[in-house]
Amino acid sequence: MQNTRIMGLDYGKARIGVAFSDLSATISTADHIYKAQSQESDIAYFSKLIKEKSVSLVVIGLPLNADGTESEMSAVVRKFGELLADASGVKVAFQDERFTSFEAEELLKEAHIKWEKRKELLDKVSAQIILQNYMDEHLKK
Repeated sequence: MQNTRIMGLDYGKARIGVAFSDLSATISTADHIYKAQSQESDIAYFSKLIKEKSVSLVVIGLPLNADGTESEMSAVVRKFGELLADASGVKVAFQDERFTSFEAEELLKEAHIKWEKRKELLDKVSAQIILQNYMDEHLKK
């Protein structure tokens, strides 16, 4: 995927972590945290962001149960993905997000970041991990 930007989302009812790939879709970078409002506002915000950043694919973390089955929240996330794909015209893919919050927390602890700051960073670092995992699994050259 040359000269393409992928957006990764860690979807939550209160906050949505956002990450982007570089143009070669090799490295993901945590970008920001969006404070969720209404579904309509959220879809409009992300559709605009997709256009502004020339995003060609959106990867959303899919919250699965520990045994790999879909959770109640999986249906909410899939619905959000469908609405975003329809509104933006960009393909949406889903990536297993089990353990990404734990992994993000561990990375932030290792960086000696204080708890208050870790709370602020957690969602966007989770989005970065979700996106990086997707690219590593699906876009290997």
